[in-house]
Amino acid sequence: MKILIINPPFVPGFCRTQRWPARTRGRALRPPDWLAYCASVLEKEGHEAKLFDFPAENLGREDLRKLIEREKPRVVVLDSTTPSISSDLQCAQICKALSDCHVIMTGTHASVFPEEILNHQGLGVDLIARREYEYTIRDVVRELAKPNGDFGKVSGISFRRNGDIIHNPDRDLIENLDELPFPAWHHLNLKNYFDATKRYPFIDIIGSRGCPHACVFCLWPQVMHGRKQRRRSIENILLEIDRDLKQWPEIRSGEFFFEDDCFTLDQDYVKKFCEALRSTGWGITWSANCRPDFANYSLLKKMREAGCRMLMVGYESGNPRMLKAMKKNSNLEQNSEFTRLAKKAGLKIHGCFLLGFPGENYESIQDTLSFALKLPIDTVQFSAAVPYPGTEFYRICRELELRLPDRWEDWLDSGEQSAVVGYPGLARESISRFVDIGLAKFYLRPGTILRTVLDIKSFSDLSRKSRGAINLFSYLLKT
Repeated sequence: MKILIINPPFVPGFCRTQRWPARTRGRALRPPDWLAYCASVLEKEGHEAKLFDFPAENLGREDLRKLIEREKPRVVVLDSTTPSISSDLQCAQICKALSDCHVIMTGTHASVFPEEILNHQGLGVDLIARREYEYTIRDVVRELAKPNGDFGKVSGISFRRNGDIIHNPDRDLIENLDELPFPAWHHLNLKNYFDATKRYPFIDIIGSRGCPHACVFCLWPQVMHGRKQRRRSIENILLEIDRDLKQWPEIRSGEFFFEDDCFTLDQDYVKKFCEALRSTGWGITWSANCRPDFANYSLLKKMREAGCRMLMVGYESGNPRMLKAMKKNSNLEQNSEFTRLAKKAGLKIHGCFLLGFPGENYESIQDTLSFALKLPIDTVQFSAAVPYPGTEFYRICRELELRLPDRWEDWLDSGEQSAVVGYPGLARESISRFVDIGLAKFYLRPGTILRTVLDIKSFSDLSRKSRGAINLFSYLLKT
């Protein structure tokens, strides 16, 4: 069966596959790893599955029309996000109008609002695959292949039947992640993806799914992957790295990035992984997401010795009251000590901070900016806190009757990430302005500029950092 799996077009540079979908200030673009897993599962089933990433190729809706007319697929899988959903639905209508295909929508927004999407004027979407969807779509396709296939047998979907909308029970999350085939990167040009904080080119690795922590703003654990962390075996991860090195040898000059919700959650597992990775002799570079609430210098040193270059750390705030409100379950003393030990171990640190959570005021924002500027971190990311549907943050905003945009497309400012909720005494526009102020204060410091220049080790480093600086400063000059 011919199946097209599509990261649909939206505004230029839109990064649909990150935790806050937007055109980022640094113009980062990540590969669609969930869709790549879906493609590999369907290929394993023997289907003619093709994966297309329209934002990465800078393609638009007219290109989508041409693709559908040329390929005439039986099934089209489209990803969705909250700020792009209106455009995503228009893409679904294009697919439906040009081919007698079955349109399946996946992703965070579709998982939260399946009924709203299925009731949308134009009826471009036939079925929603909620939450983790690789096996869900596989089972839907199996039913489509039967003369009298029955969607009622497929868990994890919402669909229309005789004018009614049916919501089948949720599908159990995938317990044994080793069963999944590796992502179908062969459909994509990984050189299209760029993030100034990562060496170029980079490849994502997802070593686990789910996170037991209760951060109220975090989208993926609450909507897609659940609170229980499910880890792949170390052997399975090493097999994927070996496959990637053979398929993309240029990654040796770039890096692997572990896009787990929290790579360091099980410290014994991380220790064993580092030992196993060192024993391969590959000498690769890698980075990972991390929480700042563990002070284990021995482990941090072992990670560095195994090739870890950078940790992307969710500090979130420099104000104790805001950390408590976010249910971050960390404190400033822990965060400072972790940073000291990580730097002592020789690791780079990319610090992530959120501004504009309920209860935020000018004083707490200044606390966060001051804390970020005092930490000995290498790069920084300030973001406006966005209450995505399906999160506790969204529920809090509704309970407090806070004003949210009337239309989903207004959750971005012409594609740029921006604040979507304001508070008494702290307007939306002020939150977005403080994000820009924080970035400017951090990156325009003479010490930061000098350190960045002195840290250039190769022409690839120079190219990556120059591109990142141009992207960021071009944005700041427009604001």
